[in-house]
Amino acid sequence: MKLMHLRERLSAPDTTTKSEYRTDIDGLRALAILLVVIYHVWLGRVSGGVDVFLMVSAYFLTASFVRRVQGEQPLALGSFWLRRFRRLLPAAAVTIVGVLAVAFVSYPRTEWPRIWAEGWSSLFYVENWQLAFSEVDYYARDAVRPSPFQHFWSLSVQGQVFILWPLIIAAVWLLLRGRRHAIVPALAIVFGAIFVSSLTFSIVETWRAQSFAYFDSRARLWEFAAGSLVALALPFVRSPRWSAAILGWSGVIGIVLCGIVLDVESGFPGYLALWPVVCTALVIVAGRDRAPYGPSPLLESAPLRYVSRDAYALYLVHWPVLVTWMVVTGRSEPGWLAGLCIVAVSFVLARLVSALVERPIRDAAALDRLPRLGAVVLVAAVAVPAVPLASWQFVIKQKEAALMATDSGGYPGAAQVDNPIDLDGIDLPLIPFPTKLDDEWVDIGASCSGSLEPTESVLKDSCVQTHAALNPQAFRVLVMGDSHAQQLMSPLTTLAEEQEWGLLALLKGGCSIGVGAPTRSVAGPECEEWRAAAVDYAMRIQPDAVYLVVTRATPSSPEVLVEGIENVVDALTAEGIEVIAVRDNPRFDFDMYECAITESEAPPGARVKPCSVADIGLAAPDQLDALAARRGVTLVDFRPWLCPDGFCRGSIGNIGVYIDDNHLSNAYGRTLTPILRKLLQPEERTGGDTG
Repeated sequence: MKLMHLRERLSAPDTTTKSEYRTDIDGLRALAILLVVIYHVWLGRVSGGVDVFLMVSAYFLTASFVRRVQGEQPLALGSFWLRRFRRLLPAAAVTIVGVLAVAFVSYPRTEWPRIWAEGWSSLFYVENWQLAFSEVDYYARDAVRPSPFQHFWSLSVQGQVFILWPLIIAAVWLLLRGRRHAIVPALAIVFGAIFVSSLTFSIVETWRAQSFAYFDSRARLWEFAAGSLVALALPFVRSPRWSAAILGWSGVIGIVLCGIVLDVESGFPGYLALWPVVCTALVIVAGRDRAPYGPSPLLESAPLRYVSRDAYALYLVHWPVLVTWMVVTGRSEPGWLAGLCIVAVSFVLARLVSALVERPIRDAAALDRLPRLGAVVLVAAVAVPAVPLASWQFVIKQKEAALMATDSGGYPGAAQVDNPIDLDGIDLPLIPFPTKLDDEWVDIGASCSGSLEPTESVLKDSCVQTHAALNPQAFRVLVMGDSHAQQLMSPLTTLAEEQEWGLLALLKGGCSIGVGAPTRSVAGPECEEWRAAAVDYAMRIQPDAVYLVVTRATPSSPEVLVEGIENVVDALTAEGIEVIAVRDNPRFDFDMYECAITESEAPPGARVKPCSVADIGLAAPDQLDALAARRGVTLVDFRPWLCPDGFCRGSIGNIGVYIDDNHLSNAYGRTLTPILRKLLQPEERTGGDTG
């Protein structure tokens, strides 16, 4: 009998909390949002506040569904999703439209492709994945400032959980609907398993690839599971009031100090994220019975109630306001006065979004009575940003196509150095276009196959080839190295097509070929392991020639030979493989493309930053000469056509030479083809006109 009585007690709903709305938790959520804003604007750090409202959202969601289960009410998943996204999506859609409008007017056009991609990702709640893959993509264009949509990552994870969690609860309900008393214990087991498995995964992935893990939904599920477990356990938790007050204040203080004590941005979401999660649990448990001298009066105070009513909208708008300030001013850190202005503008915009969009749509009784009308509102919310976003992309694409159709030989590129023509009378924009920079990465074809497929696992996904490379009778050239080798092989790809050469490439961003060379790779195997395997691959397939970048340039110091490149060259030439030794292109401490496009579009007489930079040159020219003098080595030096007259330029012959601060554009690289052809034919070498 005692066992039966205990079982009934454990499965019974808590009538004392069932009808009470936890205003203190609303205040906790408002406090978390305030911390996010304060840390972003003034401290330049991540606060951990996001982890608080991830957990709180799961707490409310789970508690709501448990009440339905215990009250024998239908789960009504369709109605839940309709109401939930009807509350979230319209305000988000208005924010997205606002960001698009501001970006169109004030953001550099080089930022537009990122704005487009992340606008779509934010609208459909997958921004976290967009950011995760960008973080580990070496070829993602480096930005001087964060994206105005970056904060949508947490909303995206929430949106995914708002779909997943009801499905989990519904699955448990379906399995145990005949034994209602077992549903809550079963949910505790399921969410406990999610907590353990996701936390374990989060710790491991954070250690291996923290930048990816930070945005990975799988590494965040345990935080939601923690909120669900608190919701399930809370009716059965009792603590003395004096200890509840201590626990509650400990939780609040821990949440406030989290971003100061811990490196949230670089250390989360592994075991360090337990700090804000545990602190949030302490506040929720301590506030259950409103312990005297606990934090509930603070969390229910008028200032936090004021913030709470617009908390969601404040989170939506504060980050775009901050990033736009960065774009307009060119600064990265606002002082106290500028920060106050940013916060004030954010509060005003949040009030408008909340009062005019979020609350009217959320509280409209007609939308609850007429689900179809609610669905129409959701569709309209999607269309509001989708239509201008798609239209913007389409118009830009059509405009660029029309401009290229008017090309009348006005893009000589490198030919302008030796045989200049008058471009003043040709009204054509600089190419590549700002929105097409991602298309400028050199791509020669499909993955290596057949006898050319690498057997070394470390080379997986890094080998590509042209179709002609499959012909064993063709003259084969293997390109090996990092992203500079990739871009500097641009003229080689054109020449290979002309000569019907077979072209292969082993490429890994950040891994130049050498022995002990610096590593800039952010993902995948270590560079030393990859380099060794790449050289072994060259020895195995025996290409006729290997195309290598043999020097390394830096923005502020003389160019040097890549460490250990002589050993690699000796090993290849000893096997009878010719080496085409390519000199690195210059690098800069500013975005050369943005400088060039600004310079090209400036009105006559306008004062703009000059893009020409004096060529630093080699630290030890005799070392490069000695390497080039070795038997079987041909030196290729494009520097006279990158830095004519000793000055490196952002544009030559109406073509942008670079796509960022250090990578050659494919558009300009193709114009170097005649020069490469001459350099590879010693009897016809003429060099460039260096003045």
